[in-house]
Amino acid sequence: MNLAELRPAEGSKHSDNFRRGRGHGSGNGKTAGKGHKGQKARSGAPRTGFEGGQMPLYRRLPKRGFKNINSKNIVAINVSMLNRFEDGASVTVESLMEIGLVSNPGDGVKILGNGELTKKLNVAVDAYSASAIEKIQALGGTAEVK
Repeated sequence: MNLAELRPAEGSKHSDNFRRGRGHGSGNGKTAGKGHKGQKARSGAPRTGFEGGQMPLYRRLPKRGFKNINSKNIVAINVSMLNRFEDGASVTVESLMEIGLVSNPGDGVKILGNGELTKKLNVAVDAYSASAIEKIQALGGTAEVK
């Protein structure tokens, strides 16, 4: 099979390219697909979510909080957790995933300054706190932004 031969399954697509209410011969005459009588058969049928004047669900439920569409999902790791690496090792997001400290890096990994670091490491991640940079560099390591 070639890409040029791909087609939708038979009967899966239905054209909306026909005129409603143009006589019996068209197959869609008389009630024009709206059934018999009732509110939905008439013009000016109510909008989606209208509940006949009852307070609609989208107004009954409480609105809470705020979802910032520009927020980032940053994974935070403390400096003390980096002691799992060998002395002089290179720490990257990939090596953090291999060792199991990070499962899903999301939008980035940030090193925080909680705890003590006892090894010289060359760290290359997305962000650092000021105290984390001090602790990494105090032992002769490097903290570079990836």
